[in-house]
Amino acid sequence: MTTDTPRIPGGSGSTGATADPAAPGQSAAPARSVTVRVPAKVNVQLAVGGSRPDGFHDLANVFLAVSLYDHVTAAPDDVLRITVDGPDAAQVPLDRGNLAARAAIALAARHGIEPRVHLHIAKDIPVAGGMAGGSADCAGALLACDALWGTGASRGELLEICAELGSDVPFSLVGGAALGRGRGDRLEPLGTGGVFHWVFAVADGGLSTPAVYRECDRLRSASGAGHTVADVPDPQPAPALLAALAAGDAVALAGALANDLQPAAVSLRPALAATLRAGTAAGALAALVSGSGPTCAFLAADAQAAGAIARALTASGTCRTARVASGPAPGATVVPR
Repeated sequence: MTTDTPRIPGGSGSTGATADPAAPGQSAAPARSVTVRVPAKVNVQLAVGGSRPDGFHDLANVFLAVSLYDHVTAAPDDVLRITVDGPDAAQVPLDRGNLAARAAIALAARHGIEPRVHLHIAKDIPVAGGMAGGSADCAGALLACDALWGTGASRGELLEICAELGSDVPFSLVGGAALGRGRGDRLEPLGTGGVFHWVFAVADGGLSTPAVYRECDRLRSASGAGHTVADVPDPQPAPALLAALAAGDAVALAGALANDLQPAAVSLRPALAATLRAGTAAGALAALVSGSGPTCAFLAADAQAAGAIARALTASGTCRTARVASGPAPGATVVPR
């Protein structure tokens, strides 16, 4: 089966609620609050090209959204305010540098209004774990503010703002499965033939994504292969991996999983090697570092196997906790009241 792309409020024909229903002849009352649920992601393939003159790298990034979610609630306020609760909430910035705050500011600027909103983020996606938690909150805030303020942004406008704010943000809005080109922000939806079961081993502390890319460049240079666009082939998705996704074949997908950033993440955090070994020994079909890490992802044969792997990882002492999830999951979605 092919996953459906969720409808995004905004634009003509939108089904997104932006206000309480009004009686005939009366104006609609402003929405009291809007909550958006937004998923984590795993990169089932992350092919990284050479470093460009601008410092970025071209990617072939195969995203799969998974069922670990943050919830972002937007409510009217006199100022722009951010609050956070949940695991590792203390690590999330509360100023205007927060990606959720930047989403509200960007949408408000386009529509000539002040970003007076209280954004509350209920965290469940690991922070700085390579699962796009910050990008998820950004997409969630953008969708929630659009609904709260009734800006009526089209899907294209929302995706354009997402791309301006971060490479992973457009996928957080769309969800499902997709191939990301360029910096990962140019998306091509991918069909999936079934549900894939995962275990995510959450490490203590995070890894800086820019630091992991720099280490990737360093390791490539140290190998003698070079690290620039002149040295590294253009990244391409693996046909076998795309076929496995389309067929819903977990065994075939396990044989095709790949992350060019994994050597760099393990170089910066050598303890990840033990985590990867522990999950594989517990019966995972395959193991890889998720994105830039340090979360490690393990593909399981089914839900029962995923539960057993999670228990073994927790008992191994090689990670802080282990979480079970499945994918594909829908992208950012307004939660009905």
